[in-house]
Amino acid sequence: MQETMGTDDPAAKYEILSAEEAKARYHTPDALEAFVYEGGSISSYRFTIGVLKHCLEKGLNLQTNTPVEAIKQADNFDPQAPRWVAKTARGSVQTANLVIATNGYTAHLLPQMQGIIVPLRGQITAQRPGSRLPGFDATYSFIYSHGYEYMITRPPGTPDAGTIIVGGGLRELPNGGASEFGNTLDTDLNKDISTYLYDCTARCFGHNWGSDAKEGRIVKEWSGVMGTSADGLPYVGAMPDMPGVFMCASFNGHGMVMCLKSAQALVGMMEEDGDLEWFPEALVVTAQRFEKRFQGRLDMRAPGEALFDDRSAVNK
Repeated sequence: MQETMGTDDPAAKYEILSAEEAKARYHTPDALEAFVYEGGSISSYRFTIGVLKHCLEKGLNLQTNTPVEAIKQADNFDPQAPRWVAKTARGSVQTANLVIATNGYTAHLLPQMQGIIVPLRGQITAQRPGSRLPGFDATYSFIYSHGYEYMITRPPGTPDAGTIIVGGGLRELPNGGASEFGNTLDTDLNKDISTYLYDCTARCFGHNWGSDAKEGRIVKEWSGVMGTSADGLPYVGAMPDMPGVFMCASFNGHGMVMCLKSAQALVGMMEEDGDLEWFPEALVVTAQRFEKRFQGRLDMRAPGEALFDDRSAVNK
C-alpha cells in the first residue's frame, strides 16, 4: 500500500506495537500486539437521513413502508428497450432501469440469487463505559484465534458521548454461528450473543474497566441483517440475462464503507460512458461469480494455528 499510494497517504499509514506498547496505549492488559492504522466512524442513521433529505429536495419520490413484493417483465418485453414492473401493495411502478439494492433480502426478488447472497443476522450493544476507562479517540477491533469484535465510541458533543458501541460474538455460537446465516428476524436477539457481548468489554479492558456505571452497563441492544456473498465481495453491475436490471448488494457487513462508491460506479455502468478504471473488477457482477454458491464461513488458518490469544486487541 505504501509503495502504491505513497507513505504520506493516510490510508497507507500503519504502526505495529508490541504487547507492552499496546497494553499501555490502549488499556488492554492481555494484548499480544496491536496494528494501528487510519480509521473513522460515522452515524449511519444521521448520514442516511441527511442524504434522503437532500434527494427529496431534488425530487426523489420516496415510498416508505412499501416493500416490493415481486418484479416482472412488462407485457411485450423487448430486450432492446426493456420495461420492468415492481409490484407493491400500493400499486406498481414501471421503469426501464431497475436497481436491486436489497442486500440480504435480494433472493426474495431474485430467486436465482438463493445461496449466492445469503442474509446474516448480526448483533450490537451500546454500553456505558467502566469507571476507570478514559475517553477514546480511536475505534477498536479485538482479534483472537477464532473471531473478533469491533468497538466504536460515540464522540464528544453528541447526546450519547462516550457510549461504547460493540458488536460481534458470532463465532461464539456452535459451528461458527451457522445458525445466524439465513436468519432475517431482526426484531429478535440471540441470548448467547447478548451474554457474550455484555461481558466482552470488561474482559478485554480487564482492570482498566473499573466498576460499571450506576445506571447499568447496557444502554440498548439490537440486531440487523447483512448480505453475505459466497466470495465475500459485493455484487455491483448489470444482472446477466436480465436487460435493464442492475444490482448493488451483498456488502458483507461493510456497507457504510463501500455503498457510496459502489453506487457511483453503478450509475456509471448504467450510463455506459463513465470512467470505471478506478472500480475493482472483482466487485462487478458476472455470471461466473454466480457459480460460487455459499457454503458458510471458511477458516483460513491451518489446524492448531492461532494468531492471537482470546483477549488480544488490534486497534484501528
